[in-house]
Amino acid sequence: MLSREQAATIFDRIKKLSSSDEVEVLFSGGKFALTRFANNTIHQNVEEENHIVSVRTVFGGRTARATTNKFDDDSLRRVVESSEALAKVQHPDPDLLPMPDSREAAGESHLRSDQASGSPIPTRAVPTRYFEQTAAITPQIRAASVKKIVKVAQGNKITTAGIFSSSESVEGIFNSRGLSEWHSQTLAEVSITMLGADSSGWQKANSPDVTNLDPLRMAEVAAKKALASAHPAEVPPGKYTVILEPSAALDIVGFMFWDYSGMSILDQRSFLTGRIGSKLFGENITIWDDVTHPLQAGSPFDGEGMRRLRVPLVENGVIKRVVYARATAERMKRSEQKDKAGPIEPTGHGFPLPNETGEMPLNIVFAAPQNPQSLAQMIASTERGVLITRLWYIREVDPYEKIVTGMTRDGTFLVENGKIKQGVRNFRFNESLIHMLSNVESMSVPLRACGEESFDMVVPAMKIRDFNFTEVTKF
Repeated sequence: MLSREQAATIFDRIKKLSSSDEVEVLFSGGKFALTRFANNTIHQNVEEENHIVSVRTVFGGRTARATTNKFDDDSLRRVVESSEALAKVQHPDPDLLPMPDSREAAGESHLRSDQASGSPIPTRAVPTRYFEQTAAITPQIRAASVKKIVKVAQGNKITTAGIFSSSESVEGIFNSRGLSEWHSQTLAEVSITMLGADSSGWQKANSPDVTNLDPLRMAEVAAKKALASAHPAEVPPGKYTVILEPSAALDIVGFMFWDYSGMSILDQRSFLTGRIGSKLFGENITIWDDVTHPLQAGSPFDGEGMRRLRVPLVENGVIKRVVYARATAERMKRSEQKDKAGPIEPTGHGFPLPNETGEMPLNIVFAAPQNPQSLAQMIASTERGVLITRLWYIREVDPYEKIVTGMTRDGTFLVENGKIKQGVRNFRFNESLIHMLSNVESMSVPLRACGEESFDMVVPAMKIRDFNFTEVTKF
């Protein structure tokens, strides 16, 4: 693994090679290992280690980036020459700011104020996200867990497939104005699919600390779903009360967070355009972006090295604000939309420059409801509805009303009179996220969840009324 000290030495070598006005170097990479299984047997085990150096240079408002994974003198000289040659032929960018120094990147104080509500936003320390027990995972340890998963499948006369991966990674940024940031992290992930003749069940989880994962329990839940959804009945489409497990909730709501961006507001491609300060969702919906949350993961700084702030996105259904990269905040301050854009300041959510994307919140945390309910309680209180394990193949239909379409998968059940009655064939849905988050009847305690269509979040299970199913599939 590349250390911070080694990275600092490489940066010093690069800085001496560059004749640019400013130079920035991003470091990323680490070790990644994966054990893949299918048909009740391990069929692949891979491991790689790779580190990347990405060099950005600036000449009079023109900037460009070049990348290498070789750190010898000739390779570093070539990557600097490539970055500089590319930068010199760019058009000057009127929005390009000088690189931040360490004082700007850290913020002016330990507290920031949300100008809309006056409530403080603490710049809290990020908890440890590097765990020796995760870094120490071997192929033998992963294989032992897969053996338990396969044993569950065989015991239930079904077939399993999935992965168990482990990694340790680093992210770092250094620039010629004295900025220096570094983050190390581990991550273990398990994904399990159990397959019956005409049904399936699924579970997926990850964590920086492998001791938070229980592959055997996950296998048992996935197998139970596959068995319980066998011989699925066909239920007509229509509007139903649905109970979304956390992974299903995550995958569908994730499609709105690209819009929580100052740049998307400036470009008028966000569904929040003209709606900041308005009540758009139900009273029970409060959402933060919070990299410091103990169930979150990732680095505490963005692609320019700015410290990520804890940002209120939604408060009791009201859209509070969006996130900003440095240049986007400056553009918004000059824009005619500034009076409708909410509080404007860099929040530490920018991507590495140059980019056309701007920024995005990546550490979504749903606030706990006042009266959380378990999945069992949600089911027990449902006269007729559908329990959904996960969603997939989600695509956007209407950007402004945030209507998305997709399908259920790997465990869809009819609920009647407070009990799971049987598995049903999967549905296709067309649903507005605005409508959906205005009709949440109850939620569980939020937990760290992951899916396949969106990024990891801290999100609850949700019981939602009038969810719109448009078609029934053939499986």
